[in-house]
Amino acid sequence: MSTEGHTTWPAARRILCVRLDSMGDVLMCTPAFRALRAALPECKLTLLTSPSGAAVAQYVPEIDAFISYRAPWMKHDGPASAALLHDCVAQLSASRFDAAVIFTSYSQSPLPAAMLCHLAGIPLRLAACRENPYQLLTHWVPEREHGRATRHEVQRQLDLVAEIGCTVADTSLSFAVPQAAQGRMQAMLADAGIDPASPYLVLNAGATAASRRYPVRHWPVLIGMLGARLGYPMILTGDRGDADSLHPLLQTQGGLVRSLIGKLDLGELGALIRSSALLITGNTGPAHIAAAVGTPLVDLYALTNPQHTPWRVAHRLLFHDVSCRNCLRSSCPQGHHACLDSLPPQAVADAAVELVAAAPSRPARTDDEALAFP
Repeated sequence: MSTEGHTTWPAARRILCVRLDSMGDVLMCTPAFRALRAALPECKLTLLTSPSGAAVAQYVPEIDAFISYRAPWMKHDGPASAALLHDCVAQLSASRFDAAVIFTSYSQSPLPAAMLCHLAGIPLRLAACRENPYQLLTHWVPEREHGRATRHEVQRQLDLVAEIGCTVADTSLSFAVPQAAQGRMQAMLADAGIDPASPYLVLNAGATAASRRYPVRHWPVLIGMLGARLGYPMILTGDRGDADSLHPLLQTQGGLVRSLIGKLDLGELGALIRSSALLITGNTGPAHIAAAVGTPLVDLYALTNPQHTPWRVAHRLLFHDVSCRNCLRSSCPQGHHACLDSLPPQAVADAAVELVAAAPSRPARTDDEALAFP
């Protein structure tokens, strides 16, 4: 594709944003998407992302379109297909993008995605990279996080687009709840015998990564404490695949617990979280939805990654410190899962009661320094 007339970022109109990770990673890029839109108001943003990222993209108002792609250099179930790689290059080439911004975590290389964009003829290509990318990137930001995270994931992406002059005052996460989803969610609560206008808690006990799941044996104890101290209805959420493992949680507290596991689309989940008094979850996608819609949360934070804490929302960050923190693993490599297994339900209940008592002011609070980046 010719680069004539499109050699600078201010001239770019069709911009490809690449984030090939999961739902939460896409949500943590939304302030950077907003910065691009603010600085380049005539641009249209298309997101190239994973199937999980594509599921949430429709709720991100800064995104105009999205393309779902299982990149073979990313973690996915099932084999990679060379044919799909060629199809993706052809689709990107046909879209005639003026520029591409490749968003990655500090532990990932942008070079496979940069090659994809180069083959598609996208003239401007921005990313942070450890190695010298030579012609694969036209705008190379040398990677400053070597071996460990030094910034929150949201700040990392904001810093990337700031390199091309794109900044924004509002750095909150984006998740727009459709009105229709709000109505469906309220009907589901009413069918479950819960008044949608009264306080309730959302308990998201599942997670795609085993290392990020609070042990199932702790949840009934926690639910009992929450029922005794708050008395609010509690709603279990999670993927359909979590239903069997989480079924024991429904046998507590004489009907205070209802399950919507596997019954909600993302819009309905966002509506449920937005209207709740509090979310209790691991460090997974729903935590970032809560941050986007402004719902306080207790984050049962597995110490796999240090940079994914809740962003700009009232929260408590709970974990048991371990020497193997920041392992970046989906399953505990030590086999003890101590960063969550040793977190007592009493501490979780105390944090939940404290946050609920702070409502409706919902004061901003972060505990990042407790985890943080020493």
